Amino acid sequence: MPRKLLRRWLPTRETLDNNAFLRRCAPFLTHHNLWHLNRHSVAGGLAVGLACGMIPGPLQILNATILAILFRVNLPVAIFGTFFSNPFTIVPLYIAAYGLGRLITGANGTQAVIPPAPETQWSDLGASAQAWLDWMLTLGTPLAVGIVALALLLALAGYGVVQLGWRLHVLHALRLRRQRRGA
Repeated sequence: MPRKLLRRWLPTRETLDNNAFLRRCAPFLTHHNLWHLNRHSVAGGLAVGLACGMIPGPLQILNATILAILFRVNLPVAIFGTFFSNPFTIVPLYIAAYGLGRLITGANGTQAVIPPAPETQWSDLGASAQAWLDWMLTLGTPLAVGIVALALLLALAGYGVVQLGWRLHVLHALRLRRQRRGA
């Protein structure tokens, strides 16, 4: 069922060949695991997407694409997996990463209070981006360590959940098939 649903939304090989921009990238996009919907490829794609979703800034999708090609995991799932981090969730994610980083580095006595996050000025995105960068730099090492640790934890959790969920779905489908044959 999920495979049929996902197949409807995935582009076909002909669609990719007809796209002028993607034609230049065709040698990198030919591996079958980049588009195939199997348990390992989808789980790896989600793990890549969740890990890349913790990357600050607009480079999440580009990094997810590069890593999906390198690891030969499902590309659309990797790109879709980055969308969990957005303007509404990034601050709570970074606060959790900061707490995790403080726990890992043992920085309990150093800055106990997180400085307030800056306001995003949509009229001046350059100054707003600089304010966010300055805010992240004031958090220092615990934030950097926490982002990496949280990205790895999210990737491992996503991989495990997809593997387990896919396996349970297959077992359930086999059980239903056996019941129908027996009836």
